[in-house]
Amino acid sequence: MADPVKIGIIGGSGLYKMDALKEVEEVQVDTPFGAPSDALILGTLEGTRVAFLARHGRNHTLMPSELPFRANIYAMKSLGVEYLISASAVGSLKEEVKPLDMVVPDQFIDRTKGRISTFFGEGIVAHIAFGDPVCHNLAGVLADAIESLNLPDVTLHRGGTYVCMEGPAFSTKAESNLYRSWGASIIGMTNLPEAKLAREAEIAYATLALSTDYDCWHPDHDSVTVEMVISNLQKNAVNAQRVIQETVRRLSQTPPASDAHSALKFAIITPLDKAPAATKEKLGLLLNKYL
Repeated sequence: MADPVKIGIIGGSGLYKMDALKEVEEVQVDTPFGAPSDALILGTLEGTRVAFLARHGRNHTLMPSELPFRANIYAMKSLGVEYLISASAVGSLKEEVKPLDMVVPDQFIDRTKGRISTFFGEGIVAHIAFGDPVCHNLAGVLADAIESLNLPDVTLHRGGTYVCMEGPAFSTKAESNLYRSWGASIIGMTNLPEAKLAREAEIAYATLALSTDYDCWHPDHDSVTVEMVISNLQKNAVNAQRVIQETVRRLSQTPPASDAHSALKFAIITPLDKAPAATKEKLGLLLNKYL
């Protein structure tokens, strides 16, 4: 295998088409969980090899509930990724989180239905610790990178709760106000399954949440429309590129320690010598260090 790529980014096409990304190549990665959302884009950024994946496919053909979450995270793991940044559009649930602001959340609430968000099963049971669902140290590097750039019209919010809803429809006003009553900061449709699977894969994970709108709760702003979201997405894309570039520069200089890198050490309940051989083979990428 080629040298491992330690930094991965999941997001939109605005990231892997960065002018600063050099020596670009596409790689197709096969996984025991099917194909990822798209080919992975490998390139050099700030002198460091990174892997990008377009979460919804490069032409945005996959709905949130259709995303091959397991294949996406497994593919990153197979390339050697140890730090994963998820760049994501979100709606704001708080007055102070304005459109175009950036949030680095530290908590999640799950409002999805029926999505598979574990690699385990088929004879092997594991229960990861998930009280702190993002890597605190990686989130700190990401937030510090944002802060250092002094981006115009962007306020950084360190911490906050991300509600992960099913979609694809946006919230009703009643739902939006319910989530506000819970103290949540932002709402999106994709990051919680990614965070769970990244933890099982022992990858440090953090979210770069890019606010596009006030969801539908705000009395002085129109309910969210696709046009509004797309307009702010385009503005966010330029800022996100700068943030990713600065974060990669910092990570390559001083990779932070992460509890996520040993998340399975005490999580696997099934004695592996009693586990089905086929499942051990399927999950070998995750289990080999413990066999």
